[in-house]
Amino acid sequence: RRTALGVWLEGRTGNLPSADGGEMEYPRWMYEMLKRVVNARVAEVLPEPTPLDPAPGLSARLGRSVLLKREDLTPIFSFKLRGAYNRLAHLDAPAREAGVIAASAGNHAQGVAYAATRLGIRCRIVMPRTTAAIKVAAVRRYGVEVELVGDDYAAAAEHCAAVAAATGMTVVPPFDDLDVIAGQGTVGLEILRQAPRDLGSIFVPIGGGGLAAGLAAVVKELRPEVRIIGVEPVDSDAMARSIAAGHRVVLEHVGRFADGVAVRQVGEHTFELCRRYLDETLTVTTDEICAAIKDAFEETRTILEPSGAVALAGLKRAAERGTLAPGAAVVITSGANMNFTRLGYVTERAEIGEHREAILAVTIPERPGAFLEFCRTIGERSVTEFNYRLASRAEAHIFVGLEVSGRAEAGAIAATLTARGYTCTDLGADDLAKTHVRHMVGGRSPAVSDEVLYSFEFPERPGALMQFLTSLGSRWNISLFHYRNHGAAFGRVLCGFEVPPPQRADLGAALARLGFSCSDETDNAAARFFLR
Repeated sequence: RRTALGVWLEGRTGNLPSADGGEMEYPRWMYEMLKRVVNARVAEVLPEPTPLDPAPGLSARLGRSVLLKREDLTPIFSFKLRGAYNRLAHLDAPAREAGVIAASAGNHAQGVAYAATRLGIRCRIVMPRTTAAIKVAAVRRYGVEVELVGDDYAAAAEHCAAVAAATGMTVVPPFDDLDVIAGQGTVGLEILRQAPRDLGSIFVPIGGGGLAAGLAAVVKELRPEVRIIGVEPVDSDAMARSIAAGHRVVLEHVGRFADGVAVRQVGEHTFELCRRYLDETLTVTTDEICAAIKDAFEETRTILEPSGAVALAGLKRAAERGTLAPGAAVVITSGANMNFTRLGYVTERAEIGEHREAILAVTIPERPGAFLEFCRTIGERSVTEFNYRLASRAEAHIFVGLEVSGRAEAGAIAATLTARGYTCTDLGADDLAKTHVRHMVGGRSPAVSDEVLYSFEFPERPGALMQFLTSLGSRWNISLFHYRNHGAAFGRVLCGFEVPPPQRADLGAALARLGFSCSDETDNAAARFFLR
């Protein structure tokens, strides 16, 4: 069947039919994409399609059939093997002899290394020094050369390009290459063969856009009625912003939690395909991604990596908004290369993302019996967290987590507390509260003066924390410091400085020179309640 379709495509000339029955002109490379996908050589490395598994629990909750396309079950636990293998399989003899090189901090590196080993091609992988040890070890397992360079992907990619220019090795791009896109597009062909006829929508994660572009190009040409929804983290939404702007944009800052889809700029080819074929793009929060990881575990007993659960979080967001198309919904579970050290953070945030936990800051009077009165007010609800320390003789601020059934109950609790005379602030959407402040309640000091607070991100590698502290210098006294390692490529720090108002412009200039991503958190609500 693939061969017959390929022959038919090769005989096509002129314009192609559009979804509305008319005709439209295509750039030649877009015209050829379906042919490239049909003739991709992915079956050589994945002789059987990855499963399309039912998700009965989610199906019952959402009122329609939900199916999981298990790209987490490839030999490298990610869809990236498809594009990497197809790119290498199409190399000519001189290119194979020269070898291949790729820059990657994760799944693309494993895909290229695995494919090169299968095809007997010399391979070199450049990874940032911040790459988790488990991912470096996974790449080295295939017997390829690994070089650790720089603190981020940009530095690794720059070194990769320099080595390729000097050696003649072929660079294997992670997403913006027609053979790579075609390899990823085979996911779409498999879904169309596996899914029920009432298939209504497919949810696909977007980073650089290779998977979304290839899948959408195939599905929209063969089943134009099926809706394709691309999903990105809210802090890494380069594709959504690019489509809205009509051209590729470059993000100033990219969130690091779902590092597999964290890109500052999408590809040229992937942008053109996605803006043509995607029906919609959605963004999801870190908490929603954590909740989706939990959902996938309950359905499959598999722990997805954050980027692997992005599409599932998007499905739930669409269902909550009431925009889920009729018919069966397919979700791409795109990867399961999870660092074990990140599981604690995921479980901590999953209940909030599922709207099963309300996080509140409540002010109560500082007198005997006030604590008991507050507990009677919240009733027999399950308390998930309670943080309190005496701060003054007038009033007390408490950080409380409560188990709830959803957003409506959380709002009702806050309204009840307000009606009873308590000052209550919902911290459920306050990232600083959930990442730092909940671990620091009771940290006030009457000796602190002229304090300002900043949150930082810095590359997570040996010696990075010491370098960060050294870079801060000693001009201003550090009044507060909180750091947690979440097993990610970048560490997160909350830091307080004692800085007289006339010197704050100097502090801002000094922080800018550091080169670390930072944000002024001095007026953050949670910080005002519990730290200042």
